[in-house]
Amino acid sequence: MANKFYPKGAQKLLSGAINFSADTIKAVLVPAAYVYSDTHEFLSDLGAVVGAAVELQNKVVTGGVFDADDISFGAVAAGSTVKAIALFKDTGSAATSPLLAYYDAVTGFPFSTNGGEVSIPWSDGPAKILSLV
Repeated sequence: MANKFYPKGAQKLLSGAINFSADTIKAVLVPAAYVYSDTHEFLSDLGAVVGAAVELQNKVVTGGVFDADDISFGAVAAGSTVKAIALFKDTGSAATSPLLAYYDAVTGFPFSTNGGEVSIPWSDGPAKILSLV
């Protein structure tokens, strides 16, 4: 599969219900057991995730492109296989936190956790984290 928006998250973005600059946007590690679906809408649709979600810091929206600092999930317990990252708007409840984007075409993915730190550098290319242009 390729990196893509969750359709319902894209709809919320384009309708103005999501503001990447002002809203709390987080990333979560997606386990190998998860099966992507265009019908998934909320964080709870992912089921169990690997480790804890991380809030994106120093978010910037410029020229139709979204960027933020690279992320670190800290030490993640050994024994899981991570196959993707998902972005979501955190509402405080997994049942109402909209899924936004799914990234599985990431260098080094999938990978097995070993108890060490997991850091993800976002692209320094023109598309950065995501681009609408």
